[in-house]
Amino acid sequence: MSFTVREPRRADAGALAALHVSTWQETYSRLLPEGFFTDAFADGRQRMWEYLLAQPRPEHAVRVAELDGALIGFAWIGPGRSEPDEAPPRERELCAIYVAAAHHGSGVGQELLDAALGAMPASLWVATQNPRAIAFYRRNGFAFDGVEKTDPAIPGITEARMLR
Repeated sequence: MSFTVREPRRADAGALAALHVSTWQETYSRLLPEGFFTDAFADGRQRMWEYLLAQPRPEHAVRVAELDGALIGFAWIGPGRSEPDEAPPRERELCAIYVAAAHHGSGVGQELLDAALGAMPASLWVATQNPRAIAFYRRNGFAFDGVEKTDPAIPGITEARMLR
């Protein structure tokens, strides 16, 4: 399989939003309540990617993986985030990295992570119910720091912070 990793273009917003939704469905459908993936959810992802790609900022890095003209994965790095009254644990955060399930284990995720973040220190949040992602992050030098959270907008998922 020969895929390409590149910076997305503004015209990729629709395909990127659709990939974001489909990878969430593949990853989290068994954890989220029935009916979670509404048109409003998809519309939100569309607006988010249109905004991010229309107004690129130096503190963000987005990379997409493409195979035969179709997007099969993406990684998004942003500035570190924290709780109120707390300093971010790292300057950079891996906001998202997803690969279509048909391409898991193919090296796409590793190429995306390397292209977007390299070996820089970073933080990330991972669903504690996602052992595949946890193993990937551990292979890339991330470790849990003991902080967990739940988001009422994403019922049924507990996230844990990992640092490198």
